[in-house]
Amino acid sequence: MRFKRLFAHLHDIEEQNEHPHPSSHHAEARSEGKSRVAQSRTFEEAAAQAGATAPNSPSTESAAESPKGAAQVQSRLPHTHSIPLDMADIVADRDKPIEEAGIAAKSSVIVRVGMMDLASGTGSYRVREMMHRISYPLDVYTRADVNLTDIEATCTDGSERLTEVVDLPTTGVNTWRIWQLEHFADWFNVKLGQNSVYSKHPHDVSGGPLTVAAAHERLDAIERKKPLYKPWFSGLASALACGAFVFLLGGGLYDIIGAFMGAGVGHWLRRRMFAHHLNQFFVTVVSVIVAALVCVGTLRLIGFLDPAALEHDTAYIGAMLFVIPGFPLVTGGLDIAKLDFPSGIQRLAYAVSIIGVATLGAWAVARMVQLTPQGFPDLGLDPWVNGGLRFVAAFVGVWGFSILFNSPESMALVAAVIGAVADTLRLEIQDFWNVPPEAAAFLCALLAGLLATGWRSAVRHGALPPSLGFPRICLTVPSIVIMVPGLYMYRAVFFLGQFDTLNALNWGFRAIMVILCLPIGLAFARVITDPQWRYDV
Repeated sequence: MRFKRLFAHLHDIEEQNEHPHPSSHHAEARSEGKSRVAQSRTFEEAAAQAGATAPNSPSTESAAESPKGAAQVQSRLPHTHSIPLDMADIVADRDKPIEEAGIAAKSSVIVRVGMMDLASGTGSYRVREMMHRISYPLDVYTRADVNLTDIEATCTDGSERLTEVVDLPTTGVNTWRIWQLEHFADWFNVKLGQNSVYSKHPHDVSGGPLTVAAAHERLDAIERKKPLYKPWFSGLASALACGAFVFLLGGGLYDIIGAFMGAGVGHWLRRRMFAHHLNQFFVTVVSVIVAALVCVGTLRLIGFLDPAALEHDTAYIGAMLFVIPGFPLVTGGLDIAKLDFPSGIQRLAYAVSIIGVATLGAWAVARMVQLTPQGFPDLGLDPWVNGGLRFVAAFVGVWGFSILFNSPESMALVAAVIGAVADTLRLEIQDFWNVPPEAAAFLCALLAGLLATGWRSAVRHGALPPSLGFPRICLTVPSIVIMVPGLYMYRAVFFLGQFDTLNALNWGFRAIMVILCLPIGLAFARVITDPQWRYDV
């Protein structure tokens, strides 16, 4: 009988002329005479929406505002991201207390939370942890296999067992949503009589028993939230971040101006193209090429007034650094540290693919306009002045990258302080103590992880208000993404394009060593401060 209902459900969906509204996880049963099964939502639609509001992904605006072309493609391929589910048993339990609901209704909340967390760019280990936090108060055991864009989860309550599969159409970053899902899990546990994990401060538990509908309505509010910042403001944040990045690499005023203009226009265009759900590799290469050309064009215009600006042929590398996939680089390393090799390798492969496409686009521009980047000349600044400017530049750079990740202002400021301390220290110990870049990256990533843990602990013990209790990953990744050796990676590809394999390998391995040391430093910080990371249990 279940197979008959499933095939009937498939037939009803195929006969619909309009694509269902994608803004909620499941539709409410309507008063019309349509069947409840045909009216219920599938995880296919929720998966499309889960990836639709990450501002650093191909789906920037809400799915309800998707362009006509993307909606037509989605309507022609209605079942490409998940297996349609019989939702009648979920609808039947909508108004029941969730503890008394069936396994289908319980798993709909568990898997949806994991799906939304995965779509926000967090690591697979955090997705499983979040799903377990929802499962525990429901007396449900959940075994989840989580990868870059898909979840296969089996939920059982001792008498029934259900397996659900979610396959997201894209991946992105949304630190605001990661933060809100943390608060949701805390509220969910307190509502069901469990202890709070996020903060000792009690949550609002008024309003009667927690129903399945109430849980989904709260998730709806998180899922439907549009990006916090408009494309023009994200472009400005990108311009400030990349301009600061260039100074930290050793660039001067003209280099900063060129990178500022290129990165601002490039990321603004990137956001606009992502709003049309275009392929992210295509978007990456186009935005990088535009950013590099704008940077070069800006310096050429300045060259009419000061010919010295024409000699700054490395600034365009800084203009493309807004595409660095910091989150998958770091979360991939952390997943591997937790022995989750399938997810870790997928994330690292995705990051390498984005970096490869971006650097090839910048190399094409260099060949087109005949640039030969040789690095930045020494500015000759006083060491104390240089250290102070580095602190300011690191603060601005980390703040800008946090805005690109959709961090709220308070979260961005906290990450900026952590990043300013860690990155300034990294550069200073390299200059004054001759610490190798790899060791400096490890030590300062470790410091960033410890500072983020200290901040979270202060919130946990009541020293700071719960509103400032941000997830560690939302503070650590923006604070160390500015340490990613973008210049090294570009030089490796540039020399590869010149068929200078020795220099290409030299710069490539330098970049790999620094990149490896960043997640290792964060992992060591977690091992030191978190028993769940300290022991393999």
